Amino acid sequence: MYPPIKPYLTGSLKVSDIHTLYYEVSGNKDGTPVVFLHGGPGGGVDVADRCFFNPEKYKIILFDQRGAGKSTPSACLEENTTWNLVKDIEKIRELLLIDKWHVFGGSWGSTLSLAYAQSHPDRVKSLVLRGIFTLRKSELKFFYQEGASHLFPEAWDEYIAPIPEAERHDLMLAYHAQLNSVDDQTRITAAKAWAKWEMATSKLFVDPAYIERGDNDEFANAFARIENHYFVNDGFMRDGQLLEKQEIDKMWDIIRHIPTIVVQGRYDVICPATTAYALKKVFPELELKIVPDAGHSSREVGIAKLLVEATDKFADL
Repeated sequence: MYPPIKPYLTGSLKVSDIHTLYYEVSGNKDGTPVVFLHGGPGGGVDVADRCFFNPEKYKIILFDQRGAGKSTPSACLEENTTWNLVKDIEKIRELLLIDKWHVFGGSWGSTLSLAYAQSHPDRVKSLVLRGIFTLRKSELKFFYQEGASHLFPEAWDEYIAPIPEAERHDLMLAYHAQLNSVDDQTRITAAKAWAKWEMATSKLFVDPAYIERGDNDEFANAFARIENHYFVNDGFMRDGQLLEKQEIDKMWDIIRHIPTIVVQGRYDVICPATTAYALKKVFPELELKIVPDAGHSSREVGIAKLLVEATDKFADL
């Protein structure tokens, strides 16, 4: 990854009567623009996210999605859907007077990248995606109900602990009730358990320091509430919509082809490789790179290396 840099521009963009987004721009003011779409939903951006891009070649745009990070109001679920976020991306593009840009996203960021590219293919120069996630019911069930539980039984016990045994037949729905409780302690306890489950399973080698991120009340509350809100609502999409041929075809025609590179950890249990493979089958033009010794996190060495190689490849497009 490239050395840390600081933004030369930060700002706030009011996108509705409720929501105001934090955004920043770093790198080369005259460089080729790239927008970074963070994970979660609800995860927010991190200063290290700038480091996937050559700052001499890229104009790097980061922003916190609705309710996440420095955007306000924190953890707000109202007017917070996939399609609200797609519109927000366009508002940021228009604000910064950008005609076309590269789009980079991992995990939920890959979901949003695909939704945006299928809605506005004429604005996308390239896609660099990691840990493909399309919110199919099968994907959500594997991670939040049964599947990943067989690989991380200790962390699973902590994840299900806040939920009464009688309600564990539908853990996402049971969590939804607690994450929207009027009781602060109930809500925060559930949020931390939800967040720490994802932190515990993000890397091939469990990282205690990364798990501790889930102990932060503010982060966990936004992360867990927004994720769960999207997941119990199926991402506000048809099941498998982003993998449908007619949707993929929007990114491909005789005149226009969006170059796409997908980096996927072989042992990613949050967004298993089956989804990246399903995308490859309906979008064979994309370049799929499977990292044999990595899990989900973009910070794992093999994944980070290939993501930087991908952005370097597209820097002069």
